[in-house]
Amino acid sequence: MTNYTNSNACRKLQLHTETGKGQFEVVLGHTVCTKATDNLVYTRETVRAIARKHGLLATFLPKYILDEVGSGCHVHLSLWQNGQNVFMASDESSKYGISTLGEEFMAGVLHHLSSILSFVAPLPISYERLQPTTWGSYLLWGNENRSAPLRASSPPGTPNGLVSNFEFKPFDGVANPYLGLSAIIAAGIDGLRRHLSLPEPVDTCPNLKNLQRLPKSLSESLEALDKADFLVEFFGDKLLTAIKEIQKAEIDQYSENKDAYKQLIHRY
Repeated sequence: MTNYTNSNACRKLQLHTETGKGQFEVVLGHTVCTKATDNLVYTRETVRAIARKHGLLATFLPKYILDEVGSGCHVHLSLWQNGQNVFMASDESSKYGISTLGEEFMAGVLHHLSSILSFVAPLPISYERLQPTTWGSYLLWGNENRSAPLRASSPPGTPNGLVSNFEFKPFDGVANPYLGLSAIIAAGIDGLRRHLSLPEPVDTCPNLKNLQRLPKSLSESLEALDKADFLVEFFGDKLLTAIKEIQKAEIDQYSENKDAYKQLIHRY
């Protein structure tokens, strides 16, 4: 797989084992949103095809064995203009090392996180991964806080005290990456329009604090989505209605058969 992806259009940065049994992480290079999403789809199909060639089954399901660690599809986002990263502050005087544009965008994503969660965690099984014992289950952001759903990131090479991008962790492998990324961007744009500000970061274990939980189920996520009027402008009434109805049907299907999710390894 490493040989193929290195020779393919998808620029792979890393492939390494993770903490779960038979679990691997693939890290793809950054590029503009549409191309990055295409690269993700191409890479997934490549992984599945190579696994089949060797008599194996590769899955991106967020949870298959419920008492094992889950698998996510973490997304790193930054804002660029004229070839420059405008998410990062211009100097160390910024409060968080993030520019005003970057903070407003990230604040919009945080503010609307519950509302867009069903786009990035679209199946009931998705919420088995978003638990307090793992990460990404509370409404917060952090500086290098790996248990936060939104994490300010300063990879090697970033000037000291500055932040080059933020990581969005609730995204999983059963989400439509085009719809999911569109929802994140829509939330960020709303933050820019309303000039939202970030609250103070949380850099301790979030389940020990009195913080707001993110939706604990797909049903709760749909309730939050129903209140997200700002998404109508970006997606339109018809598409939003279709998404909601499909997800309600998913809830019904998996509530009737508790083991039905296990068949999803053949789809995802």
